Amino acid sequence: MEKPRGKGVPEGPFRVDQVREGDRYELSRGHPIWCAPTGGSGARGNGVGFKVLDTDPDVESAGIDAGFAIDDKTLRAPDIALGNVPDAPGWILGVPPLAVEYAGTGQDESELQAKIGALIGAGTRFVWVVRLVGPRRVEVHERDRPVRIVGPGESLVAPGVLRNPVPIEALFERAVAHRMTLRNLLQREGYESLDEVREEGLARGERAGLVEAVETACALLDIPLAGERREEVLRLDATGLRALLARLRAERRWG
Repeated sequence: MEKPRGKGVPEGPFRVDQVREGDRYELSRGHPIWCAPTGGSGARGNGVGFKVLDTDPDVESAGIDAGFAIDDKTLRAPDIALGNVPDAPGWILGVPPLAVEYAGTGQDESELQAKIGALIGAGTRFVWVVRLVGPRRVEVHERDRPVRIVGPGESLVAPGVLRNPVPIEALFERAVAHRMTLRNLLQREGYESLDEVREEGLARGERAGLVEAVETACALLDIPLAGERREEVLRLDATGLRALLARLRAERRWG
């Protein structure tokens, strides 16, 4: 398979519109790049990483192996793309704000660097390279900045793309990815933690019990509970319901 060539060499003959969905090729300046199947560690990594990143509360779209048409002779498909992934057929124009690549055994480093350069050059703000060989680490590429290495115990950030920092372990380890995914999903529903959900559930249960106690007290005291009175009861929080119940017991009338 012909390799992509330097800028001083003529462009290859292939165009983006000649590549069909499902073809295992990317294009670099008209030259085809064979995309081999992913091994076990890479496939696992893609799965856990996508789950964590896709669920971040600020992420509106994401995709795996999404094809981005940078120009009519350049087609790139990051392992994970965050942002600019429409729910529509065909190649995507432009690039994602954040791209993630998993680099495992047999990674062609020159091709990887060419891919990073093409994405950054076209407007991608962050490219994270998750290294599956050697010490666990993630390389962070940004335009006009030196490459940064983020290691164990550290977190990745992507301001303007992701709300939450991502511990690098969440891009490697399924258990960590599950915890971070749960955090993200809770935040999407307006909660900061599972404890907050539990507390709300307990509060709702207590309030429901107090409403029932007020209804029982009104029935025993032969106090009509309908219309505005019922609406008032349903508006009260737990503190208000406890106060109403105490008044009913003491005065044996509505008020």
